[in-house]
Amino acid sequence: MFDIKEELKKLPSKPGVYIMKNDLGEIIYIGKAVNLKNRVRQYFQSSKNHSAKVISMVRHIAEFEYIVVDNEMEALILECNLIKKHSPKYNIRLKDDKMYPYVKVTVNEDFPRVLMVRKVLKDGAKYYGPITDSYAVKETIEMINRMWPIRKCRKILPRDIGKERPCLNYHIGQCLAPCDGLISKEEYKKIVDEVIEFLDGKSSDIIKRLKEKMNAAAENLEYEKAAQYRDKIKSIMSIEERQKMSNTGLNDSDVIALSRALDDALIQVFFIRGGKMLGREHYMINNTEGLSRSEIITGFIKQFYSGTAFIPKELILEAEIVPEEKDVIDSWLTQRRGNKVLITVPEKGEKKRLVDLAYKNASITFEQFGDKMKRDEQRTRGAVAEICKTIGLNKKVERIEAYDISNIQGFYSVGAMVVFENGIPKRSDYRKFKIKSVVGANDFASMQEVLQRRLAHGIKEDKKEYWKLPDLILMDGGKPQVSAAQSVLKTYGLQIPVCGMFKDDNHRTKGLLYNDKEYYMPSNTEGFKLTTRIQDEVHRFAIEYHRKLRENAQVDTVLNHIPGIGEVRRKALLKHFGDIESIKKAEVSDLLEVECMNIKSAESVYAFFRRKGAKQN
Repeated sequence: MFDIKEELKKLPSKPGVYIMKNDLGEIIYIGKAVNLKNRVRQYFQSSKNHSAKVISMVRHIAEFEYIVVDNEMEALILECNLIKKHSPKYNIRLKDDKMYPYVKVTVNEDFPRVLMVRKVLKDGAKYYGPITDSYAVKETIEMINRMWPIRKCRKILPRDIGKERPCLNYHIGQCLAPCDGLISKEEYKKIVDEVIEFLDGKSSDIIKRLKEKMNAAAENLEYEKAAQYRDKIKSIMSIEERQKMSNTGLNDSDVIALSRALDDALIQVFFIRGGKMLGREHYMINNTEGLSRSEIITGFIKQFYSGTAFIPKELILEAEIVPEEKDVIDSWLTQRRGNKVLITVPEKGEKKRLVDLAYKNASITFEQFGDKMKRDEQRTRGAVAEICKTIGLNKKVERIEAYDISNIQGFYSVGAMVVFENGIPKRSDYRKFKIKSVVGANDFASMQEVLQRRLAHGIKEDKKEYWKLPDLILMDGGKPQVSAAQSVLKTYGLQIPVCGMFKDDNHRTKGLLYNDKEYYMPSNTEGFKLTTRIQDEVHRFAIEYHRKLRENAQVDTVLNHIPGIGEVRRKALLKHFGDIESIKKAEVSDLLEVECMNIKSAESVYAFFRRKGAKQN
């Protein structure tokens, strides 16, 4: 039995993080402290200075834990990580977890490329962003590829130089074929430097040089080359004009303001990079009742900038960071960025105008989307809570995994796993399983194999996010499928609740089977609708994989007979064209667009189907 009074006496007078739990062992609040002894004891002293929210939380505290660290900075980082991992009920929660795209120039490679990525790595490459509009990123990269002949392939150079003939991009003038040694590293670098200048916003220097080249080409009567320079100048000037329209005169900054009502708040962020407004985004914050605007903004900054890859040079805020956390947050952000981060709360001028604009946008967005966000909450987290309440499951459920088996009379038997986190599909964690140990149509044994392989990964690779163990398992089927899952869980000594999703005579979702008892939810409830979505999704995913295996097997029997086409090229052809009919119709130029194809192999495929077609005629 946890004795709170006795445990309070044992608290050390050191910095650290404290973790409050309820009588079910669920984490309900996480906080940091410069002095754990003083901070944690405050919760259990006179409540006259406590907010209603703190009073409610203290009533539910059954026990607490703490982690001692060396300093307040470490406490802040640990607090941010634990809140993100556990999403405690009484902490303010940042619902959105967006990963913005960046433009990446791989200057860490001998022959750099320009890519769109969503993660910033410490790999020596150059990153531009984040940019909220992924379409704008793609458009920028396409435009760069049209204007500068840099490579698009994933070959490792110089290792792969001369191994294959240049691809189609070389033949149409969109690459200078470094893969075949047709341009030196030094000459290629000059082109990449010009791309970097463009991305850095130094367009005027590029235009000046292009005009000189255009005039020189015209004087030498090279009118076609002069026209190419002219078109490139027009494109750059057009983009420059658009950027001027959004120029703020500031450097890399985030402008942050909020609108609120009752227990919810909406944060609006304007992203300014290189003095240009690149976009804006809004974030819904829960559990803000009784908190000041400063406390909400402080909580948002800690959660948002612990997850985002880019830390701007300046944060322009509507309200001050709470005084007791200002210094440590300032040091933390500066450490993450690598140089000083300025935090300002402007009272006049351009910065104040931007803060006011962000506030207006936050209010408008809250008014427009507040109700929608509430409905989305009911459809997702609310629906999960409804399912748990229906089956009497008294635990916090975030990650749900669902499983299904698909085969035709035992052939091409496959298993599928789909993942829903907080009621939302997490497609990056979906997994497919080709059944290896079971012969024939034995769904029970097939399901056991799938669960064994999945749980083995979860235990062995528990640090990998996509293999973390679920809070609830749903099986497409009734008692046999549930029993198959439970037998595997018992083998691994795991206690994860398992439900069967059974259907009616019309193959529609009917209810859930849990602990040998059937549970039904009205069809108009969010819990029932989520169950239906999960069951339909896992069935769809299994059927698609099964169909793909059958189609690939059929196609492979044809592609196996083409001279010079091995397994790697067969897979590449299928991935690129999708089906055998498209491969049959492809011209040599189309076939050359496949990454691993060269002239010889493309002509072999082309000739094979033309000869085959002639024989059939």
